[in-house]
Amino acid sequence: MKSEINSEYPSVEALREKAKERVPNFAFEYLDGGCNEDVNIVRNTAEIRDVQLQPRYLQNYGVSSTKTKVLGMEFDAPFGISPVGLQGLMWPNSPEILARAAHKHNVPFILSTVTTMNIERASELTEGKAWFQLYNPVEDHVRNDIIDRAHAAGCPVLVLLCDVPTFGYRPRDIRNGLALPPKMSARNIMQILGKPSWAFNTLKHGQPTFETLKPYTPEGLNLKQLGQFMDKTFSGKLNAEKIKPIRDRWKGKLVLKGVASQQDTEDAIKMGFDGIIVSNHGGRQLDAGQSTIASLQDIVPDYGDKIEVMIDSGLRSGPDIARAMASGAKFTFMGRSFMYGAAALGNNGGNHTIAMLKRQFQQVMDQLCCEKVEDLPQHLITNQT
Repeated sequence: MKSEINSEYPSVEALREKAKERVPNFAFEYLDGGCNEDVNIVRNTAEIRDVQLQPRYLQNYGVSSTKTKVLGMEFDAPFGISPVGLQGLMWPNSPEILARAAHKHNVPFILSTVTTMNIERASELTEGKAWFQLYNPVEDHVRNDIIDRAHAAGCPVLVLLCDVPTFGYRPRDIRNGLALPPKMSARNIMQILGKPSWAFNTLKHGQPTFETLKPYTPEGLNLKQLGQFMDKTFSGKLNAEKIKPIRDRWKGKLVLKGVASQQDTEDAIKMGFDGIIVSNHGGRQLDAGQSTIASLQDIVPDYGDKIEVMIDSGLRSGPDIARAMASGAKFTFMGRSFMYGAAALGNNGGNHTIAMLKRQFQQVMDQLCCEKVEDLPQHLITNQT
């Protein structure tokens, strides 16, 4: 049986470099960049990699399993695909590529409200297993309609985003005049002409649009107009009053994404959330914030047994996944890593990236002599300075 792993790209960093070769710079910088000076992007991964694990070579040890349960569902590995906006701009058809791969490998795929595939198509590709991330609409009827569509599509989990009370200050996007479709400046046209594979696939699959939002959104918004529309139509500012009607209407599992403090965790429990995703939006919102692993380490000791605590932002490898799980996360998510894979390898990118991360994670489990994912905290070295 042919391996799904392309040996030329054995790491996320190798995929990133290949993606950079294939994607116009304005689109790659949207994917790759953070806010302000990118301090928190660097901090996220660096501090995860400060976590150290200890093997137990002489204990009785059988076969390691990467299967993991979260929110009552079992998956084949303890990681899934984070919601990413504007996916089709970064690589044409990438939401479908990633949703298909996630379903094939039995890992969760979360669809963003502002990506380029709609709820119904995501559900079709995953046989009703896709999760949906909701930007909270200002208008009740829009909110209710989107929630009802997610329910009708069979989504088992609704993820409510809380870490975008305002849009991050992203210098690259401002300079590039990011738009959907791309702003046709002379510089952007030259970038597109220099990436023929991206251009051909964009022609093949059509101009990307905000598919889920089509019933509610004017067409052809540039970055400034998008910001104005999102400010008018969606509110990232959440409180108990805004969350209660969502909790009352949604009958599936409800998760709060963007949590970074004990107080927000405690409030999430009181508001009836089933889980939280500790996240700082991939370092794209608050450059002065702490890393996600630091937030996780603050939250888990007091709340890890009261609510399902997951994490995203900063993870780039199987060892990173193991570090996060050993630190008390019940599950992990990654966004950029999978987008690099789709951009680097096209239709094969999703399967390759998932298979590669599973192999990396399996090797860590085997090396630690750890049979079960839930036993990883036993291998955490806690006296680190």
